[in-house]
Amino acid sequence: MAIKTEWIEIDAADGKFGAYLATPHTGGGPGIVLIQEIFGVNEHIRTVAEQYANDGFMVIVPDLFWRSAPRIELGYDEAGWKRAVELMNAADINKAQADIGAAIDALKARDGFTGPLASIGYCWGGLLSYLTAANGLVDAAICYYGGGIQNNLDRAADIEVPVLMLFGEEDSHIPMDAVHKIAEAFEDNELVDIVSFTDAEHGFNCTHRDSYNQRAAVEAHGEALIFLSEMLQD
Repeated sequence: MAIKTEWIEIDAADGKFGAYLATPHTGGGPGIVLIQEIFGVNEHIRTVAEQYANDGFMVIVPDLFWRSAPRIELGYDEAGWKRAVELMNAADINKAQADIGAAIDALKARDGFTGPLASIGYCWGGLLSYLTAANGLVDAAICYYGGGIQNNLDRAADIEVPVLMLFGEEDSHIPMDAVHKIAEAFEDNELVDIVSFTDAEHGFNCTHRDSYNQRAAVEAHGEALIFLSEMLQD
């Protein structure tokens, strides 16, 4: 049997928005709220959702740009980057967090959801995954090259669930100085694990980018699966 994928609608305080849902062939399981890059719920992010569904997780991916550009899918060329940055700058991060919370509630209400639940975010979504953990909405969180975490360390004391942060050591958007700053903020918090990958640029997990690094992507996915398996044992 194959996984099932579909778009569903979720109620928000100021309207309705779409979310991509990928369900494992078993029809249920523990959950993941997968948080997009700044390029929307595009083919790459949907493929990642399907990858985790094949790993046995129910995965929901909220469309966080629905207020200004519903269901937009951007590429990684110059025009895509320009539009993506515009959308990110126009987004209200508090409303995005509320949308993530609504998506979590929708996933928990689905038949087959067994718990526990983790957040996984990429780029801008990595920051949002961190904030989702700080807000106590998930049982664990993974942050792939989370841009801006170093600027939100006032929330560090709110992290009370396991968090895995994954960075590339050649990231031109997140310098290693920022990673070291994050590490220092969590040096006394055994729940937070930070892993960096040599020769890996920003977006190393994305097969649609020139910065894709197969070895780093494979190793990071392995780290993520081990981390999630530990969450399932708790």
